[in-house]
Amino acid sequence: MAEPAKQMATMNVSLPAPVKAWIEAQTESGRYASASDYVCALIRRDQARTDKIIAMQRYVDDGLKSGVGSRSSEELFAAALAR
Repeated sequence: MAEPAKQMATMNVSLPAPVKAWIEAQTESGRYASASDYVCALIRRDQARTDKIIAMQRYVDDGLKSGVGSRSSEELFAAALAR
């Protein structure tokens, strides 16, 4: 079955001239087909980074909620290395 076409939306963004030039250079290098492709790639990377930060914050929150542990720092480090 064919994948449904992605619905694209348009957004106009004002950029400083050096940023615009950078984006144009990235597309001219052939790495990206268009400025839109480059900006979308940046946004996807930012989304992935944000997801990782949220996950790490959950780990921190869970650790804080669990209270003080009984293992030494050496034991914790060894367990982390074993993973």
